[in-house]
Amino acid sequence: MPVTYSESLDAAIQYLQQLKARGVKYLTVSPSTLAALSNGPRPSPPAARPVKAPRAEAPLRESPAKPVAPPASADEGPSIAVLAPRVPSSLSGEAKAAAMSELRERALGCQKCPRLAASRQNVVFGVGDINSPLLFVGEAPGADEDSQGEPFVGQAGQLLTRIIQTMGFPRDTVYIANVLKCRPDTPGQTAGNRKPTPEEMRTCLPYLLAQIDLIQPKIIVALGGTAMEGLFGRVVPITKVRGHFQDFRDIPVMPTYHPSYLLRTQALGVKRQLWEDMLQVLEKLGRPISERQRNYFLSSAQ
Repeated sequence: MPVTYSESLDAAIQYLQQLKARGVKYLTVSPSTLAALSNGPRPSPPAARPVKAPRAEAPLRESPAKPVAPPASADEGPSIAVLAPRVPSSLSGEAKAAAMSELRERALGCQKCPRLAASRQNVVFGVGDINSPLLFVGEAPGADEDSQGEPFVGQAGQLLTRIIQTMGFPRDTVYIANVLKCRPDTPGQTAGNRKPTPEEMRTCLPYLLAQIDLIQPKIIVALGGTAMEGLFGRVVPITKVRGHFQDFRDIPVMPTYHPSYLLRTQALGVKRQLWEDMLQVLEKLGRPISERQRNYFLSSAQ
């Protein structure tokens, strides 16, 4: 039976994850191979060739502009991101939309985490403008998101929508996604959520990486420490890195508080800190900032 492009891509991702589990930090990929992967499905794919032993020329990790916190313990293992094939910047709008649709279909049928697949109501893929310069990344769906199949629709989502609108963007003109596409299961609990495990985030990360490569945002906003951990593969104390741009796949990442944290604390000073982070995002995007925007929560933070 002929092997489909999606099956080949899944096999390649699984192989990279196996390398990661064995502690491999570097992998050489020729430009011709990357070009072939980026060209998408082909009618008659060539037979697979033996994979050469990894070499140290091309680091398979991110290079943060400011160092992020190291892993909490040696038990967490090596911290490297599994890189999905890069998408050419010249990809047409129609081809880009088709690629995102195909990726969404793959995610909707994903069974890589059997417990999550069995307990979920919906896969929460992502929503928004795939041509947006701004991508917001959260950690995982909650009960409301699982029910509706859309990220950030609960109380925290309503607050995020207000933040986005105050920045001058309608919600549907940015893109919003999570590191984990399924709600973490909570056996024995009738309510509440739990943090995704590192293994769950590593398993699901290729979907987010493919979304990032398709959208090619100018800036990513990471909402909370878990989102940063999912992206960078290590524990990142959000209080230490928020407000400082990091670098992920050559894209600036602004770490900031998760909206749910603002709802729990209700502290105007914390709201001002998050807003200062968003002002930096607007400045980096070259967006105009009004005096009213600059002065939000200012008196309370002094």
